[in-house]
Amino acid sequence: MTVTNFTICDSLKAQIESNVAKLKRRDVVNPELRHAAVAIVVTEDESRGCACILLTLRPKTIKRHANQYALPGGRLEEGESPEQAALRELSEELGVDLGADRIIGRLDDFATHSGFRITPIVVWGGEALEIHPDPNEVAVVHHIPLDDLNSPKIPILTPLEGSEHPILSAYIETLGHEVWAPTAALLYQFREVALRGAMTRVYFYEQPEFARK
Repeated sequence: MTVTNFTICDSLKAQIESNVAKLKRRDVVNPELRHAAVAIVVTEDESRGCACILLTLRPKTIKRHANQYALPGGRLEEGESPEQAALRELSEELGVDLGADRIIGRLDDFATHSGFRITPIVVWGGEALEIHPDPNEVAVVHHIPLDDLNSPKIPILTPLEGSEHPILSAYIETLGHEVWAPTAALLYQFREVALRGAMTRVYFYEQPEFARK
């Protein structure tokens, strides 16, 4: 099922729900990795009248992954599910409170070089959300149109010396430059699975050196 008219509507929600449900997820099982979850929030960019996802730029002053693009998210607290963690982090980082009924599903886990196992949670935000970012965790919030993610310019694969797999990045038209794995890998799989119905895997793609910091 594929919809190419990316506006916030029932048919887009139905497409994403149907396609994500078909994915036979791949879990990462590694007790040495810290478990984290991120929220891929599908909502409306009211100024452009199009469907988008929320992408943040982290402050330069933050301890980990400073000045890097990220999906809202963070480590699971004791007893939390990835879904609960994603919604909690969404509330803490962006001031957006959504209920469990907005959860659409999970994509594949992704292991990062910085020591995390990330579980991406697809969330239906619906009509334009009121956002109040925490300046300690978020420098800027970007609304990335789904049309950007559907671009033929994505993905960009850069060979990495010493590895059989390339580094994955994604040129985002709205930003005017590339976003790199792991965030780019999660966005690429979301595009492939949720928007195109292709059960594409991304776990093997490499990440740039700066993503370790």
